Amino acid sequence: MEFKDYYQSLGVDKAASPDDVRKAYRKLARKYHPDVSQEADAQDRMREVNEAYEVLGNAEKRAAYDALAEEVARGGRRASEDFRARPGRAGEAPPDWERGFHTQGGPHPEEADFSDFFSTLFSNMGQRRREGAPQSDAPQRGDDQHARIEITFRDAFQGATTQLDLRALEWGDEGQPRWVDRRLEVKIPKGVRPGQLIRLGGQGLPGTGGAPAGDLLLEVAMAPDPVYRADGLDIYMQTPVTPSEAALGAKIEVPTPAGTRVEVTVPPNARPGMKLRLKERGFAAPGETGHLYLVLELALPPALDDATRAAYQALAEATRHFNPRQHLGA
Repeated sequence: MEFKDYYQSLGVDKAASPDDVRKAYRKLARKYHPDVSQEADAQDRMREVNEAYEVLGNAEKRAAYDALAEEVARGGRRASEDFRARPGRAGEAPPDWERGFHTQGGPHPEEADFSDFFSTLFSNMGQRRREGAPQSDAPQRGDDQHARIEITFRDAFQGATTQLDLRALEWGDEGQPRWVDRRLEVKIPKGVRPGQLIRLGGQGLPGTGGAPAGDLLLEVAMAPDPVYRADGLDIYMQTPVTPSEAALGAKIEVPTPAGTRVEVTVPPNARPGMKLRLKERGFAAPGETGHLYLVLELALPPALDDATRAAYQALAEATRHFNPRQHLGA
């Protein structure tokens, strides 16, 4: 059967707060309620909105649904697969979930006409428990969990240790999902780049039957840096030079990502956009090291005093036949 995206049904982000979910439901309910709506598909849309809110409007149901959605996204389950889950695993509904789960402002489960997906995900689980269906006690490793961590450019280049605060899903003694706040110490390996994963062993969902927990996989994102820009293993740095340095050539001193400073030669008649390569001063990977590129840009001294204005006037006289807009047909 088709996996239903309840977040899309309500038009909210996966990180939406309970208040955001409630507001989205009320807005859509006003739009699609069959008694007032002029939409041709109002009844179907209202049924879809009610079902989405019945799940996302309840913390425990939402946690179970989120765990299942993550497993589906990783390819752990197919859309055509029966979504009944193992005890204490992703997608498992809490014991006696049918009682006391009425969400304020939404439909009561007994009064709603929900989809087969909803019935299979929740109702069948409760029925199987009431009927005493056999449950496997075979040990099974816990699922991996995923999160995103944003680090600075310098931490990525040099390596660092930082703390990460996140909300994680865990399973109680009776298989009931719940969100908990966790603080982890994360070692940022030297040379890690955006999109790469940092694996924290044993920090994922707990296993069953004594089996080990899964891992926490952190996808690395890099915060914008005011000086450096990474592109693969290479690093780019916008490097200002004065008109005289660009025209006559000069030796300038620039910083490097390693924290040192080096002297670089700017060749005469350098143009803005010219790249000067500092070999093997970029990110390092097994068997390969990137480069640091200085991208020259022209920095004009402001004409704030008589001496500077006189210098600009002399330059204008000396270059009066130079037309920088000639290529425009001027």
